[in-house]
Amino acid sequence: MRVLGVDPGLTRCGVGVVEGVAGRPLTMRGVGVVRSPADADLGHRLVAIEQGIEQWLDEHRPEFVAVERVFSQHNVRTVMGTAQASAVAMLCASRRGIPVALHTPSEVKAAVTGTGRADKAQVGAMVTRLLRLDAPPKPADAADALALAICHIWRAPAQNRLQRAVAAHHATKGRTA
Repeated sequence: MRVLGVDPGLTRCGVGVVEGVAGRPLTMRGVGVVRSPADADLGHRLVAIEQGIEQWLDEHRPEFVAVERVFSQHNVRTVMGTAQASAVAMLCASRRGIPVALHTPSEVKAAVTGTGRADKAQVGAMVTRLLRLDAPPKPADAADALALAICHIWRAPAQNRLQRAVAAHHATKGRTA
């Protein structure tokens, strides 16, 4: 399974590609940041993010895209930019028919470090260890994108089993009604 993780942001949008399956060693295929100029108008910034995401999709051909679920923060302006960058990533993937999964920051932290309250340094250290890298990816947005991809690879089998079980339950319930 090849997953593009996206840590959305209007100025820095972390991107990272991880390949592998749950229970086996994972491999990083690429990591970086898509940037947009802080002094540009919003439309141009979103286009810059779209172009960057499209380049990553073209180059790495992921089977899934995992995006950090935007959560309510105290700074509405920050959360709006994050939500807009998130929507661009989801749009780019969906336009190509690539399934998109959303994971909360605490889900990602728990999957990678064992605790949903881990800090950025702990996430970076575990990403470095899990992917057998020489040093944590910089900036932290890039490490977070890899963590999203790892989280999705590890959680996808359980999520797929759950979805199949729910679908089977609904199918049986429909036949007995």
